[in-house]
Amino acid sequence: MFYKIFTFLGEKAVIFFTFIGGLSNLTVQAFYWMWVPPFKKERMLRQSIRAGVESFAIVSLVSFFIGMIFALQIAYLMQRLGSEMYIASIVAISLVRELGPVITSLVVAGRVGAAIAAEIGSMQVTEQVDALKTLAANPVKYLVVPRFLALGLMLPCLTLYADIIGIFGGWLICVQKLGISSGMYMNITFDSLLYKDIVTGLVKTVFFGLIIAFVSCYEGFNVEGGAEGVGRATTKAVVNSFILIIAADCFLTALFYFIFP
Repeated sequence: MFYKIFTFLGEKAVIFFTFIGGLSNLTVQAFYWMWVPPFKKERMLRQSIRAGVESFAIVSLVSFFIGMIFALQIAYLMQRLGSEMYIASIVAISLVRELGPVITSLVVAGRVGAAIAAEIGSMQVTEQVDALKTLAANPVKYLVVPRFLALGLMLPCLTLYADIIGIFGGWLICVQKLGISSGMYMNITFDSLLYKDIVTGLVKTVFFGLIIAFVSCYEGFNVEGGAEGVGRATTKAVVNSFILIIAADCFLTALFYFIFP
């Protein structure tokens, strides 16, 4: 019995360290090829449109309802304490520091990360990646670099947009349902937000974007088993991106607010 347990743990450890090693290797290669000409700006622009512009609708919808739901939940407690005026500051700080960056990144990971893994995985099983090599085109430069640059640039923009929409959702609840004046809500919102809160939230999303891009590309390059393998890789890309985003958020929050306050 102990043999089976140690064998199971050993296999999982090998899988984990293989994943970390392969992901690190892909990251180093991508940062190297990012500076090697020729630079194909149109590929990055195309990926930016797919990752950013086409995600505005779903990010708007999710962030708007998150702002409304969070304001309603906070209002239930604050009304009992007679402190409704603090709802605006709590909603704003929570959205800008945590909810905006994390929720937006998870939405993008589910939408864009899955698409990247499926697209590269399909190219891998149909030997299109090998065809790129025979044409003297490096797959990392051609496939990975445009995607990680696009996500690293567009995710902060999406997050800033999501913060504004989420605050608007909170404003709608406070002004229309709780009777707080619009001017008071906006004044409390802007007074409670610090420059550091906005910057740290946006810096987090740069790392989250890199996580989504590298994990999705890595899983796509390592597809095995045809169409079924593409499905497994897509699932693994989304799940691993979710886990790493939450872990990175925990680390970066501790770094920004506790280690270097």
